[in-house]
Amino acid sequence: MVQRVSATSIVEAVGDDLRARILAGTLTADVAVTEMEVAGSYDVARPTAKAAIEKLVGEGLLVRSNHKSARVAVLGPDSVRDIYLARAYLESEVLRRLASTGTVPAAAVAANAELAARAGEGDLAMVDPDMRFHTALIDAVGNERTSRMYRSLVSEVRLCMTRVQSLHLLDPELIHGEHQQILDHLAAGRGAEAANVLDAHLATARERLAGALESRVLSTVPEESAAV
Repeated sequence: MVQRVSATSIVEAVGDDLRARILAGTLTADVAVTEMEVAGSYDVARPTAKAAIEKLVGEGLLVRSNHKSARVAVLGPDSVRDIYLARAYLESEVLRRLASTGTVPAAAVAANAELAARAGEGDLAMVDPDMRFHTALIDAVGNERTSRMYRSLVSEVRLCMTRVQSLHLLDPELIHGEHQQILDHLAAGRGAEAANVLDAHLATARERLAGALESRVLSTVPEESAAV
């Protein structure tokens, strides 16, 4: 069945739909993402399919070795820790700068309110407002390159967040509460305190997700190998 998409760019439209399928978990690493399959599914030319695939390879959502089809990236514990630490470096400094002027981004307040309102809709419903909360903090500094750097991580960050929520590793009320603490510290000009809450907030998600992935890896290792 041909899937229809609409956007200003066909490459972007196909890439957006593939990304949505990856983040929703309907496109997994078990399935090869070939130019032929993508071209047929979306009724586009092979070069368009190739460009869309390469776009997602560049975002880290797909991986492809030489002369092989692309597949959805499988994040291991080390990758998860690396992604979350990269976030922490950027976001902690941003909070200190926002607090120096008592800036509380309205978009972050709205995103956190939406997160609380959607708490009963299931853990995966938390991903979008959670992501918008953190992105709003970054954008509030008003530095184009900082926002661009953060967005280079966004797809992998969303993949991590989707995994955290799909595994029910964090309570939505806890997420909302820690977000609110960050906002309160910003309003009071307490940059170090805001950064400390953020670091603990991200570290909890990081270690719970990395731990869950490590447990899954160990559970697939035969007893003879595990005992070595």
